[in-house]
Amino acid sequence: MNYSKQREVVLDALKENVIHPTAEQLYSIIQIEYPQVSKATLYRNLSQLAEAGIIKKIDGLEMSSHFDHNTHLHYHFICEKCGRVYDVTSNVAEDVVKKTEEETGFRITGHEIVFKGLCKDCQK
Repeated sequence: MNYSKQREVVLDALKENVIHPTAEQLYSIIQIEYPQVSKATLYRNLSQLAEAGIIKKIDGLEMSSHFDHNTHLHYHFICEKCGRVYDVTSNVAEDVVKKTEEETGFRITGHEIVFKGLCKDCQK
């Protein structure tokens, strides 16, 4: 993937905002310092970064996709009240792929786990 200043701006904004932002949230953040970056440029760069495996596109959380700069194996928790997305270490479900393959005979090439419920703050 070739270097571009816009791609660097998008990636830096994502790394600095580890809230698993949507493209719209990222656009608002980027516009503060880089108003010349258009929505089309943002969406194109998010797609290219996700396709290259540099960032993770998280679908199915809401109507909009969320983006995560952390591409290491981990899961997500979504608070059903406030909508925040949290990282969950993959240690909570160790051997889930191995056990699933053994039980089903499937060959798993990837997986995502999303937990839903109430975060600590919303439980108060």
